[in-house]
Amino acid sequence: MPIRSLFATQLYQAAIEDQALLGDLAHSIRTLAADDKAGQRWSRDKGYKGYTSYASLNDLPRRDPAFADLQRLLLRHASDFARELAFDLCRKPKLDSLWVNLLKAGGHHSAHIHPHSILSGTFYVETPAESGEIRFEDPRLPMMMAAPVRRDDAPEELRPFVTVTPTAGLLLMWESWLRHEVLPGLAKVDRLSISFNFS
Repeated sequence: MPIRSLFATQLYQAAIEDQALLGDLAHSIRTLAADDKAGQRWSRDKGYKGYTSYASLNDLPRRDPAFADLQRLLLRHASDFARELAFDLCRKPKLDSLWVNLLKAGGHHSAHIHPHSILSGTFYVETPAESGEIRFEDPRLPMMMAAPVRRDDAPEELRPFVTVTPTAGLLLMWESWLRHEVLPGLAKVDRLSISFNFS
């Protein structure tokens, strides 16, 4: 008897191999980290190991041409992903927010979702070895009261967690309800990424 796979969780993945864009974004992230006092203060107050513009700057594509270029790329990929997800939308997904992350050695993000959005994601700009993987959680996990532990060789779609090692130029996108976290990194140099939400 055939087995059907139900309620799939999709993870969109693309490689952006534009070295000039990566270089421009890396420079911009470091400049923001040095100049954005409000972001520095928020990062310090929240115990963020590094810098994020999450709560301080909401106009990066208008502020910097590199982010405007990235915005155009993200819009195209978000539209492709929404089509693959069979979203019945009356318009293309709209970039709602975009922020930079400069994560120091040992830095991490605890597990979370992105409320009030339909798609979320991260674009990796610089990713030194051992700089912190992103881990996704099976959304059914809280309901698996008596489910046995899966074998180590279980197929990816049956695992309770799936971990992705970031590389420079990697774009990941997922539905915003998917819980995820950044595991602590061991790298001695900064990990640069840009996160975003679409509504």
